[in-house]
This record gives sequence, C-alpha cells and structure tokens, in this order.
Amino acid sequence: MAVVLPPSFYTRDDVISISRELLGKYLVTQIDGVRTSGMIVETEAYNGATDKACHAHLNRRTNRTEIMFHEGGVAYVYLCYGIHHLFNIITNVKDRPDAVLIRAVQPEEGLEEMLLRRGMSTLKSNLTAGPGSMSKALGITTSHYGQHLTEKGPIWVEDKGVSVPDSKIIASPRVGIDYAEEDALLPWRFRIKGNKWTSKAK
Repeated sequence: MAVVLPPSFYTRDDVISISRELLGKYLVTQIDGVRTSGMIVETEAYNGATDKACHAHLNRRTNRTEIMFHEGGVAYVYLCYGIHHLFNIITNVKDRPDAVLIRAVQPEEGLEEMLLRRGMSTLKSNLTAGPGSMSKALGITTSHYGQHLTEKGPIWVEDKGVSVPDSKIIASPRVGIDYAEEDALLPWRFRIKGNKWTSKAK
C-alpha cells in the first residue's frame, strides 16, 4: 500500500541519507486531472550553507532561494539555462537550507501523457532521465515552487515499500557544478545500479 511521505521524513538533518533513501520512492503528479508517476532512480544532495554547490551557500537568501529556508517537505523548482525546470525537495528544519535534486525516475503511470509532454512517439530511456526531461514529462514547472509535498496535491512522494540496498546504489560526483571547487568532487549523486532510466554517467 502506498503511503505519502510525512514531514518527518524530510525534516531530518542528514540530507545525504535522505537523498539515498529517496531512491525507490515514487514521485507522483496530478496536473490538469492527469496522474503521472515514476520511481525515483537518481538524486543529488545539496548540503545547505556549507556546500559551495548549493544555491544557499553561506545562507545566501534571494527571491529564488527563499523557499530553501522553509521547513523541509516543499518544492524548490528553478529554471536552468532559462529552459529546463529542475525539481528539488527541501529538507531539514526551518532556516537550514538543504535540498535534494531529483534527477531521474523510472516511469510508471501516465506514459501517454509523458510522451505527449516530451514530444516523443516511442518509449525510450531519455523520457525521464535527467532533471529537465523528468520535470517536463511529469508536468513540473516553476509554478510549483513552494508546493507542499507531504499531502496529495499537484506533487507528492509515495513509499510503496521498495527498499534499495546500499549494494545497489552508485555514489559519484554531482553534475554540472565545476564552479564548486573541492565540493564538486563530493560523491553526492546517487543512482540505482543498472537502472536504464538514470542519466548518463559523467
């Protein structure tokens, strides 16, 4: 039986563990009456104020990052290169701006709608691999910035009892953060080993 992840899942202070534990959970959207979902197979952790790769490094507060300082369990969606909507889940307690970027899901429900949104005619692994492609397939945009994820609404995350053992998790450096100096080397990108729906290795 599917259970919506409660606030207590997100308000813990270990964003690395949360990022790993989100593997195997299901990201669900209900947009314009259409339900789509997929199992989370790739994530990246961003460790708040001390992480040079994090938008809120040194507790930097801007109009864009303000939601990162809210209590965990809300959506942080931003535009990358003015094109791609990137979906993050804020974690930790208020004023501790940790986040998990959801990079890929294994599609499950609403495949026809996902294909339509992505302009694709056949099911291929790049349908939901990579954070921009994933968000587009699931209908997630910056309009969902600040959306609460701990109850059924436009977006939520479900636990269906899938457990991913550590032996099935690949930890590697995060993508596209060369500016983060030594923090760019931290192994905080997590993927399910052998899953074809993850984005390409870097």
